[in-house]
Formats: sequence, structure tokens, C-alpha cells
Amino acid sequence: MRELIKDFVRICAETLPLKEPIHEFGSLQVAGQEGSADLRPLFPGKEYVGSDMREGPGVDRILNLHNIALPSNSVGTTLVMDTLEHVEFPHHALEEIYRVTQPNGTAIISSVMRMRIHAYPNDYWRFTPEGFAVLLRPFADSFVSYGGDKKFPHTVIGIGFKGPRPSLEQFAAAWANWQVRWEAPDRESILGKWSRKLRKSYQKRCRSISGGL
Repeated sequence: MRELIKDFVRICAETLPLKEPIHEFGSLQVAGQEGSADLRPLFPGKEYVGSDMREGPGVDRILNLHNIALPSNSVGTTLVMDTLEHVEFPHHALEEIYRVTQPNGTAIISSVMRMRIHAYPNDYWRFTPEGFAVLLRPFADSFVSYGGDKKFPHTVIGIGFKGPRPSLEQFAAAWANWQVRWEAPDRESILGKWSRKLRKSYQKRCRSISGGL
């Protein structure tokens, strides 16, 4: 779970009238992210269910987005954070998400665009904002935006409202700040990675030279 996504979900939790139960799809906390990828603390006192295709930390129920074993209109708020790129048939998954979402419920989705292939267990897709707008067409209204460079975003987000769109005044102000705050979240980490690689290469070369003397 990227920190910028947790920050986005926090904004949604604080500024949108999100109904219960909160149901997260793709809640498995992969190795190295146990605890840090937990979104539950952002919804104190609210019913929260984490689901994934596999058992593991953060998973309360095993569910498949292609065929969600939940009654129609049973979920107040659906969270699908950085998961749809791993879903083989995302259009069908959104149809299922729409089905299980309550009449005045909300679906919140995010995905990467500028990122390496990362298989958990498979990595199928990259979405543009326009792509998210298409996925959210079944909903009565939606909000779609991005983080980073407009022509090559690092992140795409979307919010689908199954009923009338609520006031987004507070959300819009917080979202504008989010875009500034996370304009280039990976620049430093990329430079850091390259710096470490160059340092290791230099050290290896030095050991090779010293060993040959």
C-alpha cells in the first residue's frame, strides 16, 4: 500500500459521507506491508470487512471480484485500492462492485499508471483517467482524477456514486492539496535506488581491482 493511497483514502473518509459497511477488496497485506497497509484505522467505529482472493494478513473473507459472493445492495462503501491492475476482467469486476453497492453507496478505486510490472500474483493493466471514467459508467455520477504529470500520471483515482453526487466542496479542497503534496512521490526513491546501484557497482569494481593486484 503506497502512502499516497492511504492519504487519499483518509481524505475520502474525512470529507465524504461514506456509508457502512466499508468493504475493501484487495486487502491482503503482502510481505513487508503488514500493518502499514491497514486502512481500518481510517474508519474508526465503522463496520469494516477486508477481502481478497488469498488468505493472509488483513483478509477477513475470501472473495473474487469477478463473482462477488455478496448480496446485491449490501455494501455501503467499496474500496478497491491499487488492485484493478491485478484483475483479469476489470469491466466485469466493476459491474459486480456496482451490484453489491447500496443504492446511495460509494465505490472508491485507484490504480497505478507509471509503475514497473509487479505481480501480486499477476499484473495485467495500466489505466488512464479516461479508462477509469469508462469503468465507472454504471454509476449515477463519478469523480476521476490523477496524481503527478497530467500526460503521464503516476496514479489514477476514481469515485463512483451510485446515487446523487454529494457536496464535494471539502473533498475538492483536500484533493487539490493532495495533488500538490504527491506531485512527484517517487522521484527521491528512484534517485536513491540508482545511487545505491552505482555505489554497489563501484564497490564491486574496487574489490575486483584490489583482488587482482
